[in-house]
Amino acid sequence: MITVNARCTCSPGGSFQSTTIRRRRVGDHDVLIDIAYAGICHSDVEHARMSRQGGNTLYPLTPGHEIAGVVTAVGANVTRFRVGDRAGVGNMVDACRSCPNCSAGLEQYCSKRVLTYNSIGRDGLPTHGGYSQKIVVDETFAVRIPDSIPLQNAAPLMCAGITLYSPLRHWNAGPGKRVGIVGFGGLGHVGVQISKALGAHTTVFDLSESKREDAHRMGADEFCVAMDTAAFSRLASSFDLVISTVPASVDMDAYLGLLALDGTFVNLSVPSKPVNFSAASLLANRRAIAGTRSGGLRETQEMLDFCARHQIGAEIEVIAADRIDEAFERLLAGDVRYRFVIDISTMADD
Repeated sequence: MITVNARCTCSPGGSFQSTTIRRRRVGDHDVLIDIAYAGICHSDVEHARMSRQGGNTLYPLTPGHEIAGVVTAVGANVTRFRVGDRAGVGNMVDACRSCPNCSAGLEQYCSKRVLTYNSIGRDGLPTHGGYSQKIVVDETFAVRIPDSIPLQNAAPLMCAGITLYSPLRHWNAGPGKRVGIVGFGGLGHVGVQISKALGAHTTVFDLSESKREDAHRMGADEFCVAMDTAAFSRLASSFDLVISTVPASVDMDAYLGLLALDGTFVNLSVPSKPVNFSAASLLANRRAIAGTRSGGLRETQEMLDFCARHQIGAEIEVIAADRIDEAFERLLAGDVRYRFVIDISTMADD
């Protein structure tokens, strides 16, 4: 077993504290990754504080599923990685590998998927995430980070990047398509860059006028304040795809009204309250509402390669490990542009 420094929380209202966790020895098909950076995702907050609807947290919890680092050891049968390779881990570390979903490269929909943290592994023990110095993972569940993406900017792509890339690709965002991104935060700011790189006309909807300049800088063709009813009237029935990244409840009927014929509203988050809308909003234009989970391993690698080609990365604020609690509070207050990333070299500091 390998003992490493980490940060954990032990209750819904508890602060983060220094701890040590144990990683399994490197097996024949495993890689050992020295973690350089770990992004802070909104779902980390939800799990740490047990605030996700229908969620249950296994304490003590070491979160983190936006992991970027360097391979420092490989198992005897590993073929995809060598020592020194740059590697990332997202929100899964295992799945059944044999069901139709896994066979199709859609491991995120496997009923037996094992999450990077707050899950139970095949050994019957809780999994621990990236707020730690090292992780051991089967090579199948690691991806290669292209050299052109700095590790600190690559870390959030392991969740924020793939969570936007997957629906944009699935619903065929591209030239001639109009895409709306609801929320210009940790996910939305990456989604805008990807949507624009795919060739879609991209519009941002956000509550904060202060983000307009950044949205345009990152590729948005239009920016609309989410409370501007005139903008919703002007843009009615004009979008092929609207993707909501916000964890709060939104006016579903207003956003459904933006969809053109056969347009789809895709929800990525888990609002604290049930989603409500009028059935009549769907009947017009044969509209649809959908949800999606991040992406599979094959698509995650595709996303990273795409981001490298188009010079896409998360805009980040790097923090030390002793500032995780502060980062959580600022994230909830919307005080980050646009993703907190933990410098894991500070993990041993008390």
